[in-house]
Amino acid sequence: MRPQQTTPGPPITLPDPTRPPRPASGCDVCAALDRQRAQAEEAADTRRATMFEVEMRRHPNHRDGAS
Repeated sequence: MRPQQTTPGPPITLPDPTRPPRPASGCDVCAALDRQRAQAEEAADTRRATMFEVEMRRHPNHRDGAS
């Protein structure tokens, strides 16, 4: 009989959804999306900035900055 584990495993770290994603290292698409997001934020266009954040998170090469 195997001993039962009584302590939890290591904690799970999730990205903060209130912070914009970081561009994936070396990815030109993520870098362009990040620039467009920053420009939208400077223009106080939250809706457009959020759209770029969503697109960056969905980008196939994006791994949240490869954190």
